[in-house]
Amino acid sequence: MRNRFDRQLEQLNSMLTEMGALCENVIALTAKALIDCDLKQAEKVSAIDDEIDQMERDIETFCLKLLLQQQPVARDLRQISAALKMITDMERIGDQAADIAEIIPFLEGRSNGESEDIKKMALAVIRMVSESVEAYVKQDEALASEVLVLDDVVDNYFDKIKKSLMKMISDNIADGEYAVDLLMIAKYFERIGDHATNIAEWVLFSLTGVHKG
Repeated sequence: MRNRFDRQLEQLNSMLTEMGALCENVIALTAKALIDCDLKQAEKVSAIDDEIDQMERDIETFCLKLLLQQQPVARDLRQISAALKMITDMERIGDQAADIAEIIPFLEGRSNGESEDIKKMALAVIRMVSESVEAYVKQDEALASEVLVLDDVVDNYFDKIKKSLMKMISDNIADGEYAVDLLMIAKYFERIGDHATNIAEWVLFSLTGVHKG
């Protein structure tokens, strides 16, 4: 009986890893579309977001079956409960990448120095998502804690970008709409970092029984 349950937990890990990879891909695609001002790439984001939504439904169904059939306790119960919480955050990551993609056409192909910082910010949140899911699969408390530290890095990028865009508006009010669009994009990336932080905190809960929130 336990062997079967262990195989089911391995399957859950595999499904979460696949969903995490989709989240990484959708962030990377969105960032590339933004930096390259590529509307065709931006249009592909919605389809990946749909895949992420479907995976959320599939994993939720799988977890509920495990809870009903296996009636897990202690750490096993925390692991499945954490997975249910994690997929909600991963689904929101897909949504916010799609929100960024919807703004890209309004930039009208314009790009400047802020794009480089946004690119660095995107790379940081991709790492956060990747490491938070990896921490769950490997049951790695140290790796989950590292994600929490990276959130400060993302927040610092957001603060830097915000100050730069405020100066842009101050120097030339005609740039106001463009600056606001970029600020919204940076804010969405910052929120993706927050969701990755949530995932890491649920990993820590699954391991320790304590949730920071």
